[in-house]
Amino acid sequence: MRANAAGFTGGSGPVGVVLCHGITGSPFSMRPFAEHLVAAGCRASVPLLPGHGTSWQQLNRTTWQDWFAVVDGTFRALRRECDEVFVVGLSMGGALALRLAQTHAADVRGIVLVNPSIGTADKRFLFLPLLSRVVPSLAGITDDIAKPGVTEHGYDRVPLKAVASMMDLWSTVRADLPTVTQPILMFRSETDHVVDATSARLIHHSVASAEVTERPLTRSFHVATLDYEAEDIFTESVEFIARHSSLSPESSPHADRGA
Repeated sequence: MRANAAGFTGGSGPVGVVLCHGITGSPFSMRPFAEHLVAAGCRASVPLLPGHGTSWQQLNRTTWQDWFAVVDGTFRALRRECDEVFVVGLSMGGALALRLAQTHAADVRGIVLVNPSIGTADKRFLFLPLLSRVVPSLAGITDDIAKPGVTEHGYDRVPLKAVASMMDLWSTVRADLPTVTQPILMFRSETDHVVDATSARLIHHSVASAEVTERPLTRSFHVATLDYEAEDIFTESVEFIARHSSLSPESSPHADRGA
């Protein structure tokens, strides 16, 4: 395993949160988020997805079903320990979080998405499944972070078989979006060099949730959980969770920021 790639579980209490990282990334991109949730009184868990935190070649040997099995197991474990469980996803992790909501229905209390990925307008992706049979990887976009000197410790290559499997996940999630009824808080960077606006539009137009709040991020790029507005994401997510659970808003580390 690579340094900084380990999963994380911490905290205690009746409210649990599963955090899902993106493809080619690792729990490192979500750990500050998880630590903030722990400080706010939640039990938080960020699992390392199979094929991640090692090499892109290892990731190419896995599928979305492997990734989902891990986040599903993490969710089930937290559900046994906590009265209420929320799911959070960054990028492709957003697709996994939505799939958890589709699979577990009312057992998922709410959803927080950060630059979620469930589709693209990029026509080149249409040829990717065929290309993946002959080309193992391409140069990837990693560290799409506006803040200087920050890295997510992800892969610098994109394994194409894994991306083709991610596209299958996209299709599965999109087909079942009308079954999503949980409240959603979605953060979306106005400048994102990895994910375009297609996913956010699909979510807005297709879910059955009565509450879908989109929060624009003006200073952060794709990996916004490590970028300039990370603290805003963390604080507003705690407030969202508190509104929809037994978590006390006063438990937030920044609850007294206006005092």
